[in-house]
Amino acid sequence: MKSAKSTGTRTNRHSVGNFTKKQWLLLIIGVLIFLATTKVVFSQTNEGIITYETKVNMHRTLPKERQDMKNMIPEFRISRQQLFFNADESLYKPVEEDDDENIEQGGGGIHMKIQQPFVEIYSNRSSSLRVTQQEFLGKEYLIKDSLALPPWKFGTETKKIMGYDCRQALHYNEARKQQVVAWYAPQLRPLLGPEKFNTLPGAVLEVNLNDGERVITAKNLQARALKKNELKVPSHGIQTSEADFRKMVEEHTARMRANGADIIIR
Repeated sequence: MKSAKSTGTRTNRHSVGNFTKKQWLLLIIGVLIFLATTKVVFSQTNEGIITYETKVNMHRTLPKERQDMKNMIPEFRISRQQLFFNADESLYKPVEEDDDENIEQGGGGIHMKIQQPFVEIYSNRSSSLRVTQQEFLGKEYLIKDSLALPPWKFGTETKKIMGYDCRQALHYNEARKQQVVAWYAPQLRPLLGPEKFNTLPGAVLEVNLNDGERVITAKNLQARALKKNELKVPSHGIQTSEADFRKMVEEHTARMRANGADIIIR
């Protein structure tokens, strides 16, 4: 009886030992697969292209008494931009369209052609560098400055954009008289976003300026390795500072208003 009990115990230990080895082997294989998959996903979400849609309410820039002008132009202007990014850099530029945006009003035979100025914005979070290549009055300007951190206030609201859980951040831009509401996804690479809205702890997927005056919304995220020359630092244009460029734009805007121009698009 003692011998049988001893044999049974040895057999049970041997069985448990074999099972534990198999379990550890499967666990190690599973961990390796998980780590490899996580590495791929992490790499992909840190390199790729985000396509945005910008919707501008053109009627909001007109005085209330200029209903005649509102009847001549569309209420909204819609355009598309792409943000090329890797782990440290990003380049925001307009999507090249086959034709400029054409608006034709029925009845009056008025044909309007709206051409947007070309703007590219390069950002490097490691060196805190921003380079903007911008067309203005038929000339190209190259503006270099550092990444500035606005006084963001973090809200409590959340919303889903493209399936990502986004959090709210707000601030008021005194220089441009704009109330900015941004929505960023902490799951995606931080310090990433359209235009200059790239200083939050997650990728900015939507920006609402002045309660709908201009809204920038991410429509597609393509995670892939970038091709050669898809992301490069702008290098063409007359070099100037951000302050001098803004002064030039404001002076031109003042002259336009003095001559009776109504449309001012920020």
